[in-house]
Amino acid sequence: MRRTVTLAALALTLLAGCGGNDNETRTTTTTPAQRPRPPATTPAPPKPHPTPKRHTAPAKAIGIGDQGAAMFDAPLFRALSIDKARRVVPWDVMQIRSEVQLTDAWLAAARRAEVEPFISFGASRRKPAELPGVAQFRAAFAAFRKRYPQVRVYAPWNEVNHKSQPTAQHPDRAAAYYDVVRANCPGCTVVAADVLDQQGFTRYLARFRRATSGPTPHLWGLHNYSDTNRFRTRGTRAMLRAVPGQIWVTETGGVARFGRSFPFDLRRQARATAFTFKLLKLSPRIRRLYVYNWAGAPPGARFDAGLTNADGSPRPAYRTLERELSPRG
Repeated sequence: MRRTVTLAALALTLLAGCGGNDNETRTTTTTPAQRPRPPATTPAPPKPHPTPKRHTAPAKAIGIGDQGAAMFDAPLFRALSIDKARRVVPWDVMQIRSEVQLTDAWLAAARRAEVEPFISFGASRRKPAELPGVAQFRAAFAAFRKRYPQVRVYAPWNEVNHKSQPTAQHPDRAAAYYDVVRANCPGCTVVAADVLDQQGFTRYLARFRRATSGPTPHLWGLHNYSDTNRFRTRGTRAMLRAVPGQIWVTETGGVARFGRSFPFDLRRQARATAFTFKLLKLSPRIRRLYVYNWAGAPPGARFDAGLTNADGSPRPAYRTLERELSPRG
């Protein structure tokens, strides 16, 4: 869990200062008028027995980002009927036994819960400043695909523009990683540049687009933490202007605590959680949202964006998400 906090805290340093690719199939709906009517003699079906309240998915797909496998078995998670989840793994995950074990457990739990896994690669845990060569990355991705063929949704690199990532000054290399995943995962859904809404991110995107080979990407990832927690829209609007096609908000969340800038405040966190759903309404091009994260941090932690407390009980932000996921949310 300490690694998860570090990952998210790095992604949020800007707070203090500041829908699928061509392979993704579209779903069709059948209107009531198109549905066949039963014969007039068909008896009325018996009334169903009452069942626990569950929530149907809204028009825009919602997922949860969390590093821990325990989330999938939590009754509060299952009650939301969320069928998508995201995890970040180091690019060299297959070379580290402990990381393989954690990934095994997370993906197995996601499968049991019938949740679609979304994997983002990121910096190495052993050598975080190392920028892998394209051949290195290709070999690492091939090894990951061989062990986990069930994963069909990827982001080649998490927060490519953040200073904690070796890709921050190398959009050309980040573009090459995207080309590797797209070429070596036929039929997969691949997010192109997955960026944090920090200063200069649109310039990074422009350089990334120039460096890609083949068709222009039409699926992009955004982490709009600043907009979500500052209750503004400028970063999300800038992303909409900067790229074509669909946008997934692959990571964001209301912050319960982050250093001195955001003292612990669960009410503010709940309001920020509600605001991120308002950001989704800025454009029909924004097709998915992955809320980060599920489990709250222990008291005194520098960063905490959990929808639940450390003991698993729901926070106001969870209730906000519950309302947003309801049919009338």
